[in-house]
Amino acid sequence: MAQTLLMPKATAIWLVDNTALSFDQIAQFCKLHPLEVKAIADGEAAQGIKGLDPISTGQLSRDEIARAEANPNHKLKLSEPKVRVPESKRRGPRYTPVSKRQDRPNAILWLVRNHPELKDAQISRLVGTTKSTIEQIRERTHWNSANLAPMDPVTLGLCSQIDLDMEVEKASKGRPLPTAAELGATLQSAQETERLIPSYEREEEKEKEIDADAVFRKLSSLRSAPKDEDDDQY
Repeated sequence: MAQTLLMPKATAIWLVDNTALSFDQIAQFCKLHPLEVKAIADGEAAQGIKGLDPISTGQLSRDEIARAEANPNHKLKLSEPKVRVPESKRRGPRYTPVSKRQDRPNAILWLVRNHPELKDAQISRLVGTTKSTIEQIRERTHWNSANLAPMDPVTLGLCSQIDLDMEVEKASKGRPLPTAAELGATLQSAQETERLIPSYEREEEKEKEIDADAVFRKLSSLRSAPKDEDDDQY
């Protein structure tokens, strides 16, 4: 576990008031800017903050302060802690509130259907479940499979959209691109497309056929009209 100074501003106030350390030494130790330390000394900054004694907290020794006061170029170092606290690492699935646990199977079903590329470990991280539950829902052997309905885990508040997008992106990195059959569409060959007649050409052909028939009808009517007139004269 990395050592960090507790309450740096409060520590800087105590060092300014109780030691002869330079502003640069205090700024380096407390991870502050020298001008900020000068403002603390002038009473222009950190007003209302009570100083914290780093000696009482075990983060600085009196000998270390004495060495720094004697040598302006000496940099203060944190004392070794007497007790080391290991970093807490979260293991297992994410904690889910009791009020939302009943929605987890629906969210798992949604993830299994809409993102089959996700691994069981990723689903477990997103909604806080176990691999056995995911397997049961995927194989439809869950005790409540008949009543499950797929629901978006983001809408249910089980995970954020950012977390979901990150897991989907990770799972899709090594996945091959989908084929035409998977997308549900196939491309026609060039020979088939050449045989196709555009729709507007079809309409023109129909119009031509209609116009030709109309012309023939008109001609036949014109030819029959003079014969009728001649018959009337006789």
